[in-house]
Amino acid sequence: MSMDRMITKKKWPPRRIVAYSLVAAFVLLVAYLLLFQSHRATLNVEAEKLTISTVQRGPFQEFIPIMGEVLPMQTIFLDVEEGGLVETIYIEAGSAVRKGDKILKLSNTSLLMDIMYREAELFQQINNLRNTRLLFEQNRLSLKRELADLDFQVEKQRRKFESYQSLYAEKLVSRHEFEDTRDEFELVKTKRQLAAESQEKDLNYRQQQIGQLEDSVRRMEENLRIAKGKLDNLTVRAPIGGTLTSLQAEPGQSKSPGERLGQIDAPEGFKARAEIDEFYIDRVQKGKPGQFELSGNTHHMVVTRVYPEVRGGKFSVDLEFRDRQAPGIRRGQTLHIRLELSDVAEALLLPRGGFFQKTGGNWAFVVEPDGKTAIKRDIRLGRQNPDVFEVLGGLHPGDRVVTSSYDSFGDNERLVLK
Repeated sequence: MSMDRMITKKKWPPRRIVAYSLVAAFVLLVAYLLLFQSHRATLNVEAEKLTISTVQRGPFQEFIPIMGEVLPMQTIFLDVEEGGLVETIYIEAGSAVRKGDKILKLSNTSLLMDIMYREAELFQQINNLRNTRLLFEQNRLSLKRELADLDFQVEKQRRKFESYQSLYAEKLVSRHEFEDTRDEFELVKTKRQLAAESQEKDLNYRQQQIGQLEDSVRRMEENLRIAKGKLDNLTVRAPIGGTLTSLQAEPGQSKSPGERLGQIDAPEGFKARAEIDEFYIDRVQKGKPGQFELSGNTHHMVVTRVYPEVRGGKFSVDLEFRDRQAPGIRRGQTLHIRLELSDVAEALLLPRGGFFQKTGGNWAFVVEPDGKTAIKRDIRLGRQNPDVFEVLGGLHPGDRVVTSSYDSFGDNERLVLK
C-alpha cells in the first residue's frame, strides 16, 4: 500500500533570491554614488580661519581712496629762450623772488656777432636811403629848372607866333615865315609836354625806389629789435613773484634753447593732483567732492580739472580746497583723499573680502541657519567702496556670508564648518 509523501515548500526559492540580490545591489550602488558625490563636492574647513560677515541694510556711499600730491596753484617754468653759457647766477634755489628780479645771465658770442652784423647792414641801408633821397631832390630840382626853361621857350614862341600871325594877316610877312614860326611854337609845346611826362615818370620811379628802401629799413630795424630782444633774453628774470623752488644751472654750464632751467611757485595757495585708475574715468567729473584728515581735522576739496589722457592705466585730476586751505600744508606732501562718487543712500550691504577675487561677485558661500555648513549660492553685487559691496540680488538681511579668500576651496560647492 503506497502512501503519499508530503513535500516541504522551500522558503527562499532561487528566483526570489536573485530578485532581492538585485534590489540590494541597486541600493548599495545608489548609496555609494551619493556618498561619493557628497565627498567630492564637500570640503571640511576650520571655521575659526574664515571671515564670516553678515548682510545688513545701512547707508551706502560710493567712494574711492586716492593719493594726492600737494602742488602750488600756479607754477611757472623757466626755460632757456636763447642758448649760451651760464655767466652769472643772481638768486639761489629756495629763495623768494619778485616779478622782474634777475635770476641768472647767459653769454652768447654768436648772438652778439649777429647783432653787430645786422646793425652794420642797417646803417648801410640807411645811407643808401639818404643818398637816394638826396639824388631824388637834386633830380627834382634839375627837372624843375628844365621845365621852367621850356615854359620860357613856349611863352617866347607863343608871342612870336602871335606877332607873325598878325603880320601875315596884313601881308607883311611871307606865308613861309609864318608857317615856320607856327611850327617852332608847336615843337616847343610838344617838347614841354614830353618833358613833363618824362619827369613825372622819373619822379614816380624814384619815389617807389625810396618807398622800397624805407620798407627795407623798417624791416631791418624790426629784425634788429628782435635780435636785441634775444640779447635781453640772455638775462633770465622772474615772470612772477613767488618762490624759486628749483634752478638747474652752474656757472660755465652750456644751455640749449628750450632747456628747462627751473621753476617758480606762486604764493596764492596749493592744490592736489592725484592719479586714478582708468576704470573710473567715466565716473569722475569736475565738481566731485573729496575730503581728507590732517592733524585731526577734516578738510574738504573738490575736483576742478580732469585730464583725459590715460597713461599706464591711470588718468590725473586736480583738486582744490573748497573753503580754506589746510594750515601747515607743504609742497610735495601726500594727502590720503576720499573721493566721493555718489550721494549717501540706503542699500543692502555686504562687507568686502578676498572672496571677490575668486568669484567676481557672481556667487558666494552662504552659511546655513544651523551654522554647520555653507552652501554655494549665486548672488549679484553692484557698486562698491573700500568697505562694502552693494547687494543687488541673491542675499537677504541677516544672511551670513564667507567673505575671506576662496583660493583653497577648489571646485567644492559645500563647506562643512568644523
